Amino acid sequence: MNANRVAVWLFFGVLTFGIAPGKAAAQGDSDLLTLSAGIFDFGREEFRAGEFRLEYRMGDPILWFVKPMAGMMTTTEGSFYGYGGFGIDLYFGRAKSIVITPSFNVGYYAYGDGKDLGNEVEFRSGIEAAYRFKNHSRVGFAIQHMSNAGLGVKNPGEESMVFTYSHPVNFFGN
Repeated sequence: MNANRVAVWLFFGVLTFGIAPGKAAAQGDSDLLTLSAGIFDFGREEFRAGEFRLEYRMGDPILWFVKPMAGMMTTTEGSFYGYGGFGIDLYFGRAKSIVITPSFNVGYYAYGDGKDLGNEVEFRSGIEAAYRFKNHSRVGFAIQHMSNAGLGVKNPGEESMVFTYSHPVNFFGN
């Protein structure tokens, strides 16, 4: 195997299995307050809506490289999602300025005048790619999928894409 092929396999291994490039990169990172805006259910015109989120992400991992997060989302059609879960920050580049964050959340969903996802309990998984500045703020783009994982009679799911801005905070004494 040549070096390029090995590099590609390692890269996809990191994304697929969540193998962090180094614990030192994750230690001492700032807690983040993240604002997001984008499109809810972008693949289906019938239920497409504007989406807005406010999210709190812990900077230091609680278990090796797993970082807790909690937040809320609303749409222009009155849907609401309150959630908690975790993300895994994977740092790349010489200054660790590129951050890929796969995440998983579970929470309460109320559809308002928007899309009925089939249950009040919904799961959301996704991935974000962001640029991290020297002050630890980030600008990025995320794609997520939300569904009830078969808990409801129907399970239409939805996909969102949002732009994100994360600002370092120290609410808990970082």
